[in-house]
Amino acid sequence: MRTIFGRGPSLQLRLFLTVLLSLAGIVADARFHLFDSMRLYINSFASPLLHLASVPRDVVEGASLQLRSRSELLKDNQQLQQQLFLLRSDLLRMAELSQENRRLRELLGSPVTQDSRKMVARILSVDTDPFVYQVVIDKGIEHHVYEGQPVVNDQGVIGQVVSVGKTSSRVLLISDVSHALPVRVLRNDLRAIASGTGNINELTLKNLPKNVDIQDGDILVTSGMGGHFPEGYPVAKVTRFANEEHNPFAEIKAEPLATLDRLRYVLLLWEDAKSMGPLPVISTESSLSAASSGQTTAQASEQKTEAVSAGAPTQTVTAVQNADHKVKPGKNKTDKVKRQEQRQ
Repeated sequence: MRTIFGRGPSLQLRLFLTVLLSLAGIVADARFHLFDSMRLYINSFASPLLHLASVPRDVVEGASLQLRSRSELLKDNQQLQQQLFLLRSDLLRMAELSQENRRLRELLGSPVTQDSRKMVARILSVDTDPFVYQVVIDKGIEHHVYEGQPVVNDQGVIGQVVSVGKTSSRVLLISDVSHALPVRVLRNDLRAIASGTGNINELTLKNLPKNVDIQDGDILVTSGMGGHFPEGYPVAKVTRFANEEHNPFAEIKAEPLATLDRLRYVLLLWEDAKSMGPLPVISTESSLSAASSGQTTAQASEQKTEAVSAGAPTQTVTAVQNADHKVKPGKNKTDKVKRQEQRQ
């Protein structure tokens, strides 16, 4: 008599066969790659299903991102408008103060500072050596970049160019141990040297006496004494001043004002002598002779000064110099006539 439900293999045998087939499939796929084509077809078939299943999540995330981005943009726009309003209010007095500063410098005989030429550069890469703080920018010889050129940003001094290529250059940051920068304290014009410590957020002022007038929070700016950096650019803020007994000098630490570990764009500065062409040279003798030889030479000297201040061509200045030299014989001839009259 046959039963309705036939008896098959036992559960243990089924488990053993399943494990054996699984191991065989794993070995065959790993050794002979038998299921690569099958896996490709399965993935191609399941890919639309996966995208369809992720549509609700993508919609929700996209909507939240759009709302968040719009709110952030509105907030940034409001902040930028406030900053622009404040800068415009400061700019109203800038022209008058600049003119007043120029006149005072002329009265004191101090050289008038000129605005430096600037160029924006982008950071291409950062040095991976943990003991070297250098970055590579996308400007080189083609953009008239030179070694020793100062590099700043909207916050303060970044460093200076140490090597120049055709289309890129390498910049040494001020926090590198091999970098030193002449600075002065903005509060009292005290001069010092700010050296890198190997820490991205720390500078040190070395070889200063214990009784030096420096306080926590003092702002350090470039002094212009090194010949590379223009005067007056902010560098760092003093964060620690200690005069311990076992140290012969004061221990002074400062934090760079620029965020050196989050740089994206920097500014390259050109000195006036490098950004402008060579100025015409006027001899001192002609100036002295013009000053000491009557009204005609005074007018020639005045014309010469106007020609130089207006950036006149070299030929015009040479003509003025020749005019000075033409006056000299007349003066010498008059002296000879006076001497003959005295002899007589």
